[in-house]
Amino acid sequence: MNNLLIALLPSALQLNLDFILFIHFILVTIFIGVIISVRRPVGVAFAWIFIVVTFPVLGISLYILIGDRPVGRSLTRKIKRMNHEYAQITEEMRQAYAGDREQLPPESRAISLLAESKNGTPVVAGNLLELHTDSLKILQCFIDEINQAQKSLYLEFYIWALGGDADLVGEALIAAAKRGVVCKVLLDSLGSKDWFKSKWPARFRNAGIQVTEAMPIQVGRFQFRRADLRLHRKIFVVDGAIVWTGSMNMVDPRTFKQDSGVGKWVDAMVRVEGPIASQFELTFSFDWSVDNPKVTHFNDRNPPATPIAGAAIAQQLASGPVYRDDILYQVMLSAIIDAREELIITTPYFGPDDGLLQAMMASARRGVKVTLIVPKLNDSTLVAWSSKSYYADLMDSGVRIAEFHGGLLHTKSLLVDKKGAIFGSVNFDQRSLRLNFEISLMVYNVDFCTKLEKLIESYLAQSDYVDPIQWAKRPRWMHYLENAAHLSSPLL
Repeated sequence: MNNLLIALLPSALQLNLDFILFIHFILVTIFIGVIISVRRPVGVAFAWIFIVVTFPVLGISLYILIGDRPVGRSLTRKIKRMNHEYAQITEEMRQAYAGDREQLPPESRAISLLAESKNGTPVVAGNLLELHTDSLKILQCFIDEINQAQKSLYLEFYIWALGGDADLVGEALIAAAKRGVVCKVLLDSLGSKDWFKSKWPARFRNAGIQVTEAMPIQVGRFQFRRADLRLHRKIFVVDGAIVWTGSMNMVDPRTFKQDSGVGKWVDAMVRVEGPIASQFELTFSFDWSVDNPKVTHFNDRNPPATPIAGAAIAQQLASGPVYRDDILYQVMLSAIIDAREELIITTPYFGPDDGLLQAMMASARRGVKVTLIVPKLNDSTLVAWSSKSYYADLMDSGVRIAEFHGGLLHTKSLLVDKKGAIFGSVNFDQRSLRLNFEISLMVYNVDFCTKLEKLIESYLAQSDYVDPIQWAKRPRWMHYLENAAHLSSPLL
């Protein structure tokens, strides 16, 4: 009997192995079909196919978690329902401010039309812009704004970190709520996870501040909602007439991520006073209505502020999955292609697709002075290595690359010909351009662009330009590591 069992054992193992290989083949085939069924960039599709075929269990698990762009069925239905109301309001805005576009030079009108397409908001004249570059002073400005507010305070951030002067902002907000100011706080569930676990949510609600957790991560629902789609906007609206936006989260740079080994985070924000604040308030109202399960319609908004004579023309650009797909990408691509003299990009995370990369290279080769400024040290090792994989091609086409060594440069900006700027929460990577809910301020004003240029010059003073000759001499293993990391760039 024992001899018979021993004789049959190899056959049983072979059957089990054949069965496992059959199941592997079926699962991989099914998921390749799923990947192909959704039209997506070729690089993204092939990256997922490679992962699923090479590491089927891990690859399939990752694809279920982050492979598609769903925000959940119920949330998708609510976004589409809210978008009807949003579309009515933006159409009224486009009609009311149609004349403001005529104040733009002809080369700026086309991109402004693109930015307002698919229910976007129009260019608006009469906005007073102030560029702020000191994070601690910005936090104090937030406190001052809160102390002076009369009607409403709406805050929407990806991260509200604990400690430092960020806590003082919270104390000021509590005091404002107690004196009757309507206060609403909308924070991303993942970015502000430590804040939501702290005492602050209860303190806010006890003081009468309304708090909503955006895009909550729910265990067991990953198959219905992609976990890494995040609310990445930075918006602070005061009384419907003033808005702050830019790259800075509600964090104190002296305490935020000090263990990451990259130094302090370097940010910038714009304070805008004027009618464009109502556009940012509209975006906040949209996000608040979508993420707050108790809200079924937009709440009343403050009327637009009176335009300030001779002040800047500006435009809000809101984007995100499900609605306004690819408009942000198209605007960025158009801005690069439209550059005639100079193009400067600052971004902490650089991971363009082939279209954006080719546009940058083509601009440099046709004589545009193209400069890319990125941090020398990055809090994401994979992103850092992947970013470096683009250096050789960019420098070969004439793009200058400057690595900032004064901390983690977190400012996200695009300056075109010193006449137009895109400034906000958008990183120059596929996550910001295609996945996250982002916000940008498009400015058509030379004075503001001059101030932004001076800020960029201060960054360049703390940067080292990458030498193409020395870069070519780097160790071969670095070249392989960068290219390996590059394979993951469509998924970052």
